[in-house]
Parts: sequence; C-alpha cells; structure tokens
Amino acid sequence: MSNLNKSHVTKADFMLHGGDYNPDQWLDRPDILADDIKLMQLANTNTFSVGIFAWSALEPEEGIYHFEWLDSIIDNIYKIDGRVILATPSGARPAWMSQKYPEVLRVNASRVKQHHGGRHNHCFTSDVYRDKTQTINRLLAERYGNHPAILMWHISNEYGGECHCDKCQCAFREWLKERYNHSLKELNDAWWGPFWSHTISDWSQVESPSPIGESMVHGLNLDWRRFITDQTISFYKNEIVPLRELTPEIPITTNFMADTHDLIPFQALDYSKFAKHLDVISWDAYPAWHNDWESTTELASKVGFINDLYRSLKQQPFLLMESTPSLVNWHNVNKAKRPGMHLLSSMQMISHGSDSVLYFQWRKSRGSSEKFHGAVVDHDNSTENRVFKDVAIVGETLGKLSEVIGTNRPADVAVLYDWESNWALNDAQGFGLKTKLYPQTLQKHYKAFWEKDIPVDVITKEQDFSSYKLLIVPMLYLVSEETIARLKTYVASGGTLIMTYISGLVNEHDLTYLGGWHKDLQEIFGMKPVETDTLYPKDKNSVKYKGETYVLKDYATIIEVDSANVEAVYEDDFYAESPAVTSNKYKNGNAYYIGGRLEHSFQQAFYQKLMNELTLEPVAKIKHGQGVSVQVRQSPESDYMFVMNFTEEKQPVVFDSVVKDLLTGEELHGEVTFEEYGVRIVEKRRNNK
Repeated sequence: MSNLNKSHVTKADFMLHGGDYNPDQWLDRPDILADDIKLMQLANTNTFSVGIFAWSALEPEEGIYHFEWLDSIIDNIYKIDGRVILATPSGARPAWMSQKYPEVLRVNASRVKQHHGGRHNHCFTSDVYRDKTQTINRLLAERYGNHPAILMWHISNEYGGECHCDKCQCAFREWLKERYNHSLKELNDAWWGPFWSHTISDWSQVESPSPIGESMVHGLNLDWRRFITDQTISFYKNEIVPLRELTPEIPITTNFMADTHDLIPFQALDYSKFAKHLDVISWDAYPAWHNDWESTTELASKVGFINDLYRSLKQQPFLLMESTPSLVNWHNVNKAKRPGMHLLSSMQMISHGSDSVLYFQWRKSRGSSEKFHGAVVDHDNSTENRVFKDVAIVGETLGKLSEVIGTNRPADVAVLYDWESNWALNDAQGFGLKTKLYPQTLQKHYKAFWEKDIPVDVITKEQDFSSYKLLIVPMLYLVSEETIARLKTYVASGGTLIMTYISGLVNEHDLTYLGGWHKDLQEIFGMKPVETDTLYPKDKNSVKYKGETYVLKDYATIIEVDSANVEAVYEDDFYAESPAVTSNKYKNGNAYYIGGRLEHSFQQAFYQKLMNELTLEPVAKIKHGQGVSVQVRQSPESDYMFVMNFTEEKQPVVFDSVVKDLLTGEELHGEVTFEEYGVRIVEKRRNNK
C-alpha cells in the first residue's frame, strides 16, 4: 500500500504537457519548425517526445549521421523553457538496414519472412539489430546526455509482436532448457507430451506455435508467450546499456498500451515482468469516448481500472505518454471528443496518478497513415480551432496543479490481475469461447468500488498482499502452489479474500490439479467447486442473496460445502437451492467464493456489505449521484480531490466541508452544480475539519 510521501518520477517540478513531436517530417520547412516553437507556447505545452521514428533522419546511410537538426530542435525547445523526452529510434528501421541485413526482418508464425515496412517489424533476437540499436543509442547518450533539456529516455515505442525465425527458434530452445533444467522429461511432463504422441525426444524438435504446425499443446503456447515477453525485455535491456552507462541519472520509460475497443490491458506482453526494468511506467490511452456500446460512466470506470493497474505496478505516479486531444484515425468510427471531454478525460488521468498529459501527436502529418489522426496543431496551423483551444485550457489547468506532482494515495482494496492466467484461460478449449472475458470481469468487480469513490490498487501476483483489508481475485484460472500458499497466508493473517468461478483449475504449466480443487483452497474456502455449468447467451439463472433475486448469466459453479456458510443459493435448473455464494472463517480472516457470473447490482450489494464490515470508506466525504467520480491524490499536508461528472446531464455535488478550488481559488461548501462533463479539482488541508 502506498504512503503519503511524494515520489517525483522526473526532475520536473511541473506537470508535463505536450507530446510526440516529429520535426524530422518537416526538415525542408523551416517556417513550420519556427511556427512550432511559437505554437508550443500558445498551447501552454512544455514537454515533447522527440526522435521516436527518426532513425532514417539520424542515419540516412549506414555510418553517416546527421544530428544537427536534432541539436537545433532540442536547443529551441529549451530556449522556451521546454523539456525533451528523448527517444531511441528502434521502433522503425531505415530501409537501408533491411536491405543490407535481411536477418533483421521478422518471420511470421507461418514461417514466411516479412518485407521491410510498418513498424516494430524487427527480430528481437537479431545480433545485427541489437548492435545497431546500441550504436545509435550510445551516440545519442554521448551527444545529449548532459543537455539540460533532457528529462527522460523514451525507449523505442509500444513494444509488441513476435518473430519465428531460426534465430528465435534457437533462442526459444535455450530459454526452455534453462526453464526446465536441461531436462526433456521435465519439459514433456509440463507439456503433457504423451497427448497425441507429442513427446519431444530432442530439443531440436521444439518449434514455436504455428498455424502450419503445432498449436494445441497448451504448455507450449503458454511458454511461448512467456518467452516473447522475456525476449522483448532482453532486447530492451540491450538497448539501454549505453544509456545506463553514460546517463545513469536520467530515468527510463517505454510506453505500455491497452486494447482500445474493450479497454483492457495489452495482452501480447506481461507488463508485470516488464515494469521491473523501468524507472517510470507510462502508457498510451485512447478510450473511445462517446461510443454507441456503453455509457460514458462505464467507459470511465474502465479507464480508471487501467490507470490503477499501471500505477500499482510500481506504486508511484505514472505518465500518460500518448493520448489524443480530439480523435484517432484507427477506430472503426473515429468520433471527435465533445466539448468538455478533453479537459475531463485529461483530469481523470491526473486523478488516478499521472503526472503528465502528453499527446500523439503535436502536429498532424501531411501524408501517410496518420495524416488524419488527431493533433494539437491541425493542417490549418491555426490557434483558433476548438481542439487547439481545448489543449491550451488543459495546459493552463495543469499549470495550477504543481502541488499534486508526485502524490499517490493508499488503498485498502486490491484486485489481482494476471497476464499468464488470461493467456492460459483464452487458450483453454472449454467454457464459453466468447464469454470468458477475464479482464472485463475484473473491471466489473472494480467498478463496484469506483462508483463509491473507494481507492483500489490493481496488483499482480508477485506483489505484497498483506497491507490490504480486501483482496479480490476473480477468475484466477491459473494459479501456482506458491500463489495459493501466499493467498492462504493472507487469509490466515486476517485478510478477506474473494474468489470466483473458473479459479484455481490449473497450475503454472496449465496442468489441471488432480483430486479436485487444490486441498489448500478447499481449506481456505471450506468448500469445493465440483462442476461448472456454461450457459448459452440466451440462457439465464437467478440467485437469491439477502432476500433479493439477481440474474445470473454465462457461468454457474456447483458447490459442495464443508465448513463454509451458504450466503446465496441458485433458484433454477438441476442445482436449484444449492449454494451459489459461500463464506468461510479461516483462522484470522475470511474467504468468500462467488459461484456464478451475476449482474452488477449483485456486486453492488455484496461489496457494500463488505465495505461496511471492513470500514472501507472514500477519502473524500462528497455526496453525488451515479456517474460522478471522486478520485483523491494525497500528500502529507493535503487531499487533492478530483470531482468528475461522466454524464451528459447536470449533476448536484455536495461538499460537506470547506474546500478550495485549485483552478479558481474560490472556497466551496454545500451543493454545487456540475455541468455535463464538468470537473473541479479541490484541496482540503488536513487541519480542516
């Protein structure tokens, strides 16, 4: 759990505002580059990520370098008191490299070598590419490491993808040898080799999963995903060698991602592992505001979940590295932000722990695939359009929030998210292929607390459980004996644990536990799940809890009770009147099992009871209706309350004590009307009663 002490993730004493700047696209237009410097000041921006895709401008031919343009850009930004997040350019190779060194090109899962093009299309195992990235990164560190404008290193860009070339196959085999102690028996045991006669008799027989080869060995698939994460980290660690050597005082980040449509964590890499190698977590947020499949409130809750996951990875403020001030160009429908939404959505990021609002992109490209992606500066080069004015307002607002920089906030509630478990569950040929929805299920549990303004950390299985009053682990399909032991210790020591259907079914190799549910889980929960019923989309059941009936969809677990108390029962089907929700006192703590996927009103009622019993309360005593969210960042002296209206209607908000509006300076007390998408940031000093 975080304390109230400030943690400055950069040496800046101001909120970062600006974003990705690509002057290398405009080197033949000095007038535009001069305009950029003027417009940066008018937009109230101060920080720019430079050089992300600039390799061909920095090294147009092998060994021929042109840094003069970058010198000028960095100097000019610094002259206006701006700062630079300097990127390494490995996210996209120059064409000369692909032509001269074809080994840097990726091979896809069907074993087809890819042509030059796109971005992040390189082999992470290639010695040539590793050498080339280190060479140019060393030159950047030598040239700019002492420049006062440089605030951070931005390593590559949005790591992702995989390569199946011969070098990667060899690297995968070596990774497996280390993981399985050079024992083919251990490998075959973990992969359940005798199934379909898939026993491996020589390491050379191991191949990565492929649509033209093996794709049904779940242990192989899971280990390949782990390898991709580790190999990507290995490539990243190779990139930063000269930066750590020459500029150890400059913090390092790389930008994480999230799936845009469902707004769930990026699945291709296990960020819980990657986070350990970063000084600062940063991520690129592109929620589809104003979409037609969910309410603004629902989407805001999902954004909060991702923020709290990425903040919790290091328990310190993070950075919003990319966002759009208007729209994007790659959603199915690219809808513009409505008036007020840019300020509101920006402040939501700050409220959950970001110390920046940065954009992709500063100026719209004139050609190619991102020419219609939103930007601060449009093709009209105007300061009078709505988007530019909205950005300037955000910058003005951020300028009044310097006291908030570095603050975090404690939480008594944690939701456990696990990338490996999600990989394994999605690979499992069972249940409902379209209704597993692991991240979305966690977001539903999280929402019950977000609606009540109760702080939540979204943690991973490696993190400490002991400081939380309540730990929620929905659908933890894959769980090792080590994690089970830690959960057991947590409950025994006084914690309250929530687990649900489709949990604890397989170990870290995706092998089922024999003899039924793991004996330690049975001991903790005082029951065991004996069967999982998967419902068709049109099916439904119902559950009776505390005298009320709640709708059940998708999944229902048939439960055999030992010492557990029955909290709720099913109302229909062959398991009617049998336990649906149980509770069990285990040593000093309590463990609850929720057997079915229930409607949101059940989660609201169920968790409200636990909120009362565990004294889980919001930091800010502010009364409001549904759709208004209050998030708080705390320093030793003050609570900084972000009150946000994520609805399309006016909302009354009641402050029960005097607070100071940090933007207007006025004191607020009693009822205040918030307009559509309205937001206020208020301070309450700790000596205020």
